[in-house]
Amino acid sequence: MEQFPEAHKPGYAVYSRKSLAIYDALVLGLSNSLIWRCASKHLVDLYSRHLTADHLDIGVGTGYFLDKAVFPVAQPKITLLDPNAECLEAAAARISRYQPRTVQADALIPWPETLGRFQSVGLNYVFHCLPGTMTEKTVLLDHLKPHLAPGGTVFGSTILQGDAPRSWIARKLMAVYNSKGVFSNEDDTRDTLEAALALRFEEVRIEMIGCVALFSAR
Repeated sequence: MEQFPEAHKPGYAVYSRKSLAIYDALVLGLSNSLIWRCASKHLVDLYSRHLTADHLDIGVGTGYFLDKAVFPVAQPKITLLDPNAECLEAAAARISRYQPRTVQADALIPWPETLGRFQSVGLNYVFHCLPGTMTEKTVLLDHLKPHLAPGGTVFGSTILQGDAPRSWIARKLMAVYNSKGVFSNEDDTRDTLEAALALRFEEVRIEMIGCVALFSAR
């Protein structure tokens, strides 16, 4: 794995070939439906609404959503950006029919100038895995803006605390994940997310499903 700031690693180093093999069933199936109360079909719909012919996906996981969602063209140009080489490999293999480009990079440090510009940028389940407060972690939006084409859309989702509805098991699991550094969302709320987006974009939309915020901005 390429060397990136140590403080950023707990949120993505947990993803190995072994954990990625069960990620869809455990996280996208069980946790999303029963614990976070936002079934993955809602996130697939979010992707289908906002994907464009020239898309950048950040924090790519297994490539599930790019695989399941509907693009507006048959052969979109897709770039995958993630600090974890195994996530990049898994996602790229899953959507190999699109011949994606992969970029191993940390979204919290300035992005490669050669990355290009995109009509859509996906940030699915990224913010709650990044260290720091919402103000600190949304610096990635500043790195992102030069790479967003005029009229382009940023969209994604993140798991919130604050007044987001959470069952006992959701609270308990979040506490465990935060203690291990897998999550860093103790102070993440809808208000802090909305403020960070509104600071940088003219149009901001947030929909809460369970304790998951589905957002888009342009």
